[in-house]
Amino acid sequence: MNPSHKELRRVVRVANGQGFWGDDREAPVRQIEGGAIDYLTLDYLAEVTMSIMRRMKDRNPDTGYATDFVPLMERIFPECASRGVTVIANAGGVNPAGCARAVADAAARAGTRARVALVRGDDIADRLEEITSSGHTLSHMENGEPLTTVLDRVRCANVYLGAAPVVEALARLDAQRDASREGAASKAKVVVTGRVADASLTVAPLVHEFGWSMRRFDLLGAATVAGHVLECGAQSTGGNCMHTWWEIPDLAAVGFPIVEAGADGGITVTKHVGSGGRVDRATVTEQILYEIGDPAAYATPDVIADFTGLSLESDGPDRVRVRGAGGRPRPERLKVSIGVASGWRATGTMTYAWPDAALKARAAARLLGRRLDRLGLGFNETRAELVGWDSALGPLAGPPPPDLPEVELRFGVRSESRAAVERFSREIAPLVLTGPPSATGYLGGRPRVQEVIAFWPALIDRDMVEPFVTVDVVEV
Repeated sequence: MNPSHKELRRVVRVANGQGFWGDDREAPVRQIEGGAIDYLTLDYLAEVTMSIMRRMKDRNPDTGYATDFVPLMERIFPECASRGVTVIANAGGVNPAGCARAVADAAARAGTRARVALVRGDDIADRLEEITSSGHTLSHMENGEPLTTVLDRVRCANVYLGAAPVVEALARLDAQRDASREGAASKAKVVVTGRVADASLTVAPLVHEFGWSMRRFDLLGAATVAGHVLECGAQSTGGNCMHTWWEIPDLAAVGFPIVEAGADGGITVTKHVGSGGRVDRATVTEQILYEIGDPAAYATPDVIADFTGLSLESDGPDRVRVRGAGGRPRPERLKVSIGVASGWRATGTMTYAWPDAALKARAAARLLGRRLDRLGLGFNETRAELVGWDSALGPLAGPPPPDLPEVELRFGVRSESRAAVERFSREIAPLVLTGPPSATGYLGGRPRVQEVIAFWPALIDRDMVEPFVTVDVVEV
């Protein structure tokens, strides 16, 4: 693919406006209004997010996606159209078709002409019996257990798709524009997907704009680095920064990252001028090292990227050039994120004050444990921790100091019996008058009972997935 209308494109600016579902809701607006960009990617999905969205759809079949994405698009549609910004978002969750319909309705409410492309086919939950009976075990990647042992408890199963269907969606959006001889910015363009891999949201527009072959593994590796830098939002512009975090300027209005990419695979990480946060070698390096496993073999649906040859150089204030990515052919199999129902849980809290705050909290935990034992509830797991002392470090925290002014006891249980967890939820409040003194805060009311959805990672052959991936385009 090397369309003539892109031959003169020298730099493509891809911005990110969401690192997870629940991220800064104003960030996409700042990215659109803060300066020139060509694409805005919004990454909403994580393993736990998919199970949450599955529960949403079980309650209401019209939901199951990132619902706040729809009012956001209604708000930014006019600017996207006038500035020629294409939005790519995996906000579709477990109901991408419903999300795309809602986005199209939002464009109509905003009075904006739009094209909405829908990528689906990642959801294989309804095909699991067929897939496993044909010899694909979908074994747990850590313990090797076949999925058939828990098949009746599967709540969701989504394959990590790569950039290819998103590239197709972008090509079809452009083809419709060219066929109607409309101006580049006459309609807003949106691509809505389900479970597309985080970095692939960025790989796709670069492949589309530069006409790269999906066998140019060096370029796909560079694009994957770009996507990896963008995918966690402000984590690459000073948020959650371990290096001189106290010196990061104006995190209240932190600028989210932008990648300026060239056809040769070179990228420069930056942010809008005047926005908060900071882009330097330290902030970008921290994000590059985040969750990559083997830096010589970072596997994605598009390529196995090699980060070991990367070099980072300052290119002026809030600008970092990244070069040297490598790549090898993509994996033969795709990763599947499967959610399996694994019982119920609840967590309650109680705050104890000086003197002997930690001793009181631990005595309350022992007391509560004995009461639960007498009830014979048979929990699969119980856990007690002192927030303010050992909840983060566990045993490594050592003994608490005797002058600790206050501490919060957090006590949780998990069981396959919802009734048992419901009974536990009624045992926290009595500690106020039947436990150690100085219980100053019974926080949050009665603990809420929640279903536990366990993460089951597996691998699947591509030919069991890719024939079912489809791209649709809706005109508004």
